[in-house]
Amino acid sequence: MIMKISNNPRHFSSLIILFLTFQTGAAIDCFKCVSIGGNNKACDDPFHNNGTLGFLETPCLGGRKGRDGLFPATACIKIAGIYDESGVSLTVRSCALDSGTLTTDSEIIRMSHCGGFYFDEKYVRGCVQSCSDADACNRSGKNPHSAVLILAIFAVLGRL
Repeated sequence: MIMKISNNPRHFSSLIILFLTFQTGAAIDCFKCVSIGGNNKACDDPFHNNGTLGFLETPCLGGRKGRDGLFPATACIKIAGIYDESGVSLTVRSCALDSGTLTTDSEIIRMSHCGGFYFDEKYVRGCVQSCSDADACNRSGKNPHSAVLILAIFAVLGRL
């Protein structure tokens, strides 16, 4: 089967628009750092990424339950809380991926939540937050109107 390539400028413009609009990638970029008792102020809230890329892992890789090795992450996570016993603060920024189990309670990235949980075998009161809408989850997400814009551009190009 021979495929004919069109010389029509509308087709070329359409391809350029598609390549510029859609982002692809195998993994998300996430900040990775730990602060216990304020020993890493740059990791604590409020978080300011003042131009340093020291905490940014590109691409971020994480482990999967029941599997050896590291895999491309699908979400960034932030754990912030207070150790119940000592009152010491804890901030962890990292990445994770869904391991494919059937229950939400065993998958850290499926649902952000606040309350009590164990971290390194110590009870913590705080929040576990996950996001996957953008690299490092600190820039604006995709424009929700981009699909409408693409359709409008194709409609205009189709009339030329």
